[in-house]
Amino acid sequence: MKRGLSKTTIKLLVTAAAAALAAVIVIHHNPLADQHEENVKKVIACLMIVGAMGIFYRFYDKLMSLPAELWQSRHLLWKLAKNDFKNRYAGSYLGRVWAFTQPVVTVLLYWFVFGHVMGQDKLETLAVGVEAPYVLWLTAGLVPWFYFSEAINNGTTSLLEYSYLVKKVVFKISIIPIVKLIAASFIHIFFVCFMLVVYFVYGYQPDVYLLQLIYYSFCMFIFVLALSYSTCAIVIFFRDLTQIIAIFLQVGMWATPILWNISMLDGSPVLQKILKINPVFYIVNGYRDAMFAKTWFWQDFYSTAYFWIVTVVFFGIGALIFRRLKTHFADML
Repeated sequence: MKRGLSKTTIKLLVTAAAAALAAVIVIHHNPLADQHEENVKKVIACLMIVGAMGIFYRFYDKLMSLPAELWQSRHLLWKLAKNDFKNRYAGSYLGRVWAFTQPVVTVLLYWFVFGHVMGQDKLETLAVGVEAPYVLWLTAGLVPWFYFSEAINNGTTSLLEYSYLVKKVVFKISIIPIVKLIAASFIHIFFVCFMLVVYFVYGYQPDVYLLQLIYYSFCMFIFVLALSYSTCAIVIFFRDLTQIIAIFLQVGMWATPILWNISMLDGSPVLQKILKINPVFYIVNGYRDAMFAKTWFWQDFYSTAYFWIVTVVFFGIGALIFRRLKTHFADML
């Protein structure tokens, strides 16, 4: 990295951070958890850290070039993201108003159907002694899911949409996927604000736990960015990927789950654990915990560690795929 830390220093810092994380994982003990299950989680987490560090050392130059390019182009990123958001609705009478119409209509639709048509204001049980109105609980799941859905779709097709920039020799095309994600974040911010308005209308009071919505939104941004570097590169050579992603999103909305409570699978612990492997579940569940259960993200230690380890691994894989296929983008477009 130019005029920054040396390669050796960066490697030492990353190694120290990985070692510290592994040490915390090994030392951490939950007296309420099954000891055997906890040991298995520790072994898996440590193996993932070792694997991630192996990839980091093996492909250091390729992995670090991407973050360096993003940092150097940070001012351009913001300008392109704002232009992308403005141009998306250019030519329509209501313009950017359309971007915020869907969140409002979606929430109102679910509120009308479940609160009036079905004649039920049922409560959803999140934990012992913790309940929430189903419509509000559902909205807390829809908000991050819609963000994930729009961001992964836009990120995947970003290079196709900006093909004229990809063909420019001097343009750093690595910033294009993140431009689309930042543009999608504008709508997400409004959606979160609208959700909080509904949340307060239901009688809930603001508290410090709600600040975690910023953390979980950041988690979603980084996770989708990690995926997008792989998908945006592959889709140029395999256009059917967009249709495959659409199918996965349809299945994912039910498998995350968004519309039903995973506690319904308490009688099938194996299936429940399989569904919890999905990193998006960590984020969706985090939104709901921040709003209703009033717990901090670090209290679910293993899930937090698992999410960030998986995200870092996906980001590394995405960076490698992107750098490997980058030289062929202009020819295929």
